[in-house]
Amino acid sequence: MVLSSGSFVLPRLTQRLCCSVQSCKSSLSLPALQSQLVQTPGFKLNKPSSLFQTLFHTSGAHSFLSPKPHTTPKPQFQVRNMSNLPESTVYGGPQSPPAQRFNLRLLQRKYKAGEPITVVTAYDYPSAVHVDSAGIDLCLVGDSVGMVVHGHDTTLPVTMDDMILHCKAVARGARRPMLIGDLPFGSYEQGPEQAIASATRFLKEGGMDAVKLEGGHGKRVVAAQALAEAGIAVMGHVGLTPQAISVLGGFRPQGKSASTALQVMEHALALQDAGCFAVVLECIPSPVAAAITRGLHIPTIGIGAGPLTSGQVLVYHDLLGMMQHPHHAKVTPKFCKQYANVGAVIGAALVDYRNEVSSRAFPSPAHTAYRIDPEQAQSFERELRERGLTAAAEAAAEAQVRDLTAGEPRFKTQAMD
Repeated sequence: MVLSSGSFVLPRLTQRLCCSVQSCKSSLSLPALQSQLVQTPGFKLNKPSSLFQTLFHTSGAHSFLSPKPHTTPKPQFQVRNMSNLPESTVYGGPQSPPAQRFNLRLLQRKYKAGEPITVVTAYDYPSAVHVDSAGIDLCLVGDSVGMVVHGHDTTLPVTMDDMILHCKAVARGARRPMLIGDLPFGSYEQGPEQAIASATRFLKEGGMDAVKLEGGHGKRVVAAQALAEAGIAVMGHVGLTPQAISVLGGFRPQGKSASTALQVMEHALALQDAGCFAVVLECIPSPVAAAITRGLHIPTIGIGAGPLTSGQVLVYHDLLGMMQHPHHAKVTPKFCKQYANVGAVIGAALVDYRNEVSSRAFPSPAHTAYRIDPEQAQSFERELRERGLTAAAEAAAEAQVRDLTAGEPRFKTQAMD
């Protein structure tokens, strides 16, 4: 295919085609475009049909002309855009098509049907994969990562960069749940502009579907309203708000008196009026949570708030019983049910590993996966001896004899060269 016309080059041809498409979408046809463009002075094309077919579909013209729009078949798997992607990727490679992504419409449908909403707080790729596989509705990337993962005593040290990093990891692992990022302390209190800027990073960089903020009064409500008006889905959080620990005097339950219970109720209503799609109720008595849930027309997600909320949320590490360290025992809440004792299993496995390495039981022949051909091994040993590396040659020979007499490894590997 030859295209020549002096300064009339392919980009200009594409530009003209696109302009023609935009100017006459209703009456444009492929023969008409071809007839129009070949009349251009100095334009010459030896295979017009091929080029026009290419440009016709490339420019998007087909979407206006064809009764059945031309569609490119979607790839079965989504692969990262990396030049160094290995043939068989373990973590971020080809995966089966996901189930329908949970979104606000499905959340509202569940809420109106009175079906409990499931939420889990997770912080990284492996936990997100587990949450995804379990069919959990919402996955919250909480600023509690500062305490659970990073070992802080409060959530206050967590930064925006910390949260974005963890959000990215969760977004790569959880393909079905709706993803919510926790705005950390200091990222939204200064005003609507700061709140919108921070939330935008969560969506654009972190891959989140929504954000959550704490508190239901003053600038926090203003921030929630600004986010909702900016088209950013926002979840509220009342009751025990860990970011306000310096004001609350510690991690203490809220709403235990009539006056404080009414205050929590007022904060929840204010967040609803500001445009929040749901509200977390943390560490409040069950009657207070029930009253708030009945008084709102948006879902409530309870954590230490009794069974009468619209849904429940627990932290991944807490519900699995992953942490045995005294630090975690100190901060694990009383309301958390452990559905497993994964921490004990992990601890025992690490002790077994230490003992087997110390006794040289690991790696056994079954786990010595990479073998060298006997002829190549002899050549290698011979080269070592010729270079005066006798001890090294003897070590190689002993290892080769051990491999040959020990049997095949668990997984055979193919030669790379």
